[in-house]
Amino acid sequence: MAITDKVYLKNHRQIVSQLDVNIPKGAFKGATIDVLYSGEGLTKVDDATRDRLLDFAEDFLDPENPDDLYTGYPERQFVRYLLELRAQGLGPDAIVDVMGDEYMLYAYPGDILSFLDNAVRTLEAAETLAEVEGNQKMERKMHRARKALSG
Repeated sequence: MAITDKVYLKNHRQIVSQLDVNIPKGAFKGATIDVLYSGEGLTKVDDATRDRLLDFAEDFLDPENPDDLYTGYPERQFVRYLLELRAQGLGPDAIVDVMGDEYMLYAYPGDILSFLDNAVRTLEAAETLAEVEGNQKMERKMHRARKALSG
């Protein structure tokens, strides 16, 4: 299961009641993306909620080509966001806190830790493959990326 399947709207019930429309709790579910991308009803939510939801839509749901919205663009942007937070030295608990503060999103720290661990293992595998292939430039690149992610 992808990490984006484990990311939820914080205060989901409050948001649903303010929007007066039923949307899934998952932040990257199609119906949730539709409502946030179109901006329909966001005038019904309080200012703080609207600002965070609009930030979410702007940062993750605004591809150059609108057709990319349903081809994994939001998920790729979010994964990049998580990796950037980790590269800044944040641990899983701090990443969850930042997600909540910036976008009103929530995930379990254990899920974030598992995602980061899998990312490190993937980079280790890529580093090993580059070594086997004799691609020293790629090996060094993967090594730096892995070290940055590992802390």
